[in-house]
Amino acid sequence: MTNKYMYFIANWKMYGNLSSLNTLNKVIKFSKSKEINKGRLIYCPPYTLISSFSKKFKNCQIGIGGQNCHESEDYGPYTGSINSQMLRNIGAQFVIIGHSENREKGESDRLINSKIRSALRAKLKVIFCIGETLIQKRKKKTQSILSNQIKIGLSQIKNKSNIFIAYEPVWAIGTGIVPKSKDLFETINFIKNKFKDKSPKVLYGGSVNPENINNLKEINNIDGFLIGGASQNAKKFIDIVKKTYS
Repeated sequence: MTNKYMYFIANWKMYGNLSSLNTLNKVIKFSKSKEINKGRLIYCPPYTLISSFSKKFKNCQIGIGGQNCHESEDYGPYTGSINSQMLRNIGAQFVIIGHSENREKGESDRLINSKIRSALRAKLKVIFCIGETLIQKRKKKTQSILSNQIKIGLSQIKNKSNIFIAYEPVWAIGTGIVPKSKDLFETINFIKNKFKDKSPKVLYGGSVNPENINNLKEINNIDGFLIGGASQNAKKFIDIVKKTYS
């Protein structure tokens, strides 16, 4: 059981349509109950649903975020792209940046840094994803990889109060594999110790579900969870939150 204020971020990835709005009713009702008085729920649906989600959550405390953004704050000839100002304009308060699925498509640490700075200037809170691959883990490069991602990704950013760090080991995402508790505790500590001043909130992401949350919640330096597949199911998402506090 934990008494900490925790963050539960639902990353819907490329799933969902307008009919998905009906599945949110249970979560809205749950968000208004006393069971969630020490936590914050945040949904990051596809761009096409952000405005609809924002309206749906108008009378509750559930946050809304985007899953990525373009590095330019200005409008321009970037076909298929969405910038931070546009996200803010349709109701987003958060944005996920640096997810491994986007890094694999070519996002460099420097590009991620540009996106983070753009998002912060647009008054968005940033969920900054970092993580190592299985090969890097086996070569015992986890700390050096994370250190480099943090150093470059947060370069020139002095005020980090609106940044959350989501540790997502690439080898755990969608695999059902979760790091050993001792390893995860040590890695979260390593991340927090990279900051001389007050460290950002550090979340864990990677196959979080109702079956493994009982073990994950015992790792007391974790400040919340970035949840993929399980968050698309209202019952599973609610179960994760309930079990965190039970």
